Amino acid sequence: MPNSSIRALLVWLLIALAEIVHGAIRRVLLVPVVGDFRAGQIGAAVGSVIILGIAFLCVRWIGANTRGALIRIGLLWLCLMLAFEVFGGRVLAGYSWTRILSDYDLRQGGLLGFGMLVLAFSPLLAARLRGLPVYSRQKRAPAPTGPTAPTSDRP
Repeated sequence: MPNSSIRALLVWLLIALAEIVHGAIRRVLLVPVVGDFRAGQIGAAVGSVIILGIAFLCVRWIGANTRGALIRIGLLWLCLMLAFEVFGGRVLAGYSWTRILSDYDLRQGGLLGFGMLVLAFSPLLAARLRGLPVYSRQKRAPAPTGPTAPTSDRP
């Protein structure tokens, strides 16, 4: 696993931890005031800001500098978070599939799909917001020229 992949995984763990704390605070402070449904909608927006903020602070440290690498990191984060959400919802909280999927259904007011979309693109968005160079492909070192250049005439 390349160094940037390990760093991306560590940043995802930080995002997951931040979202756990965010969810606990939302349950204690917001749900009693506005109800579970509205708190979930507010939570999706606040969670998106948290995710983008962490990505903004960590994207330089991750070290990925191509569009493809940043998108792959975002897709890795998305897959890990979806697995985490399903595990947490089904196993830990005992939610039904209907309950879990309702958080993603725009017709039912679920905005978690929007949050997951932000998560998937947050490394690329963060790099652009930080003004980091984002290349379309990996830059290669220039080919050697002159007397040090390899030749095909040698046996």
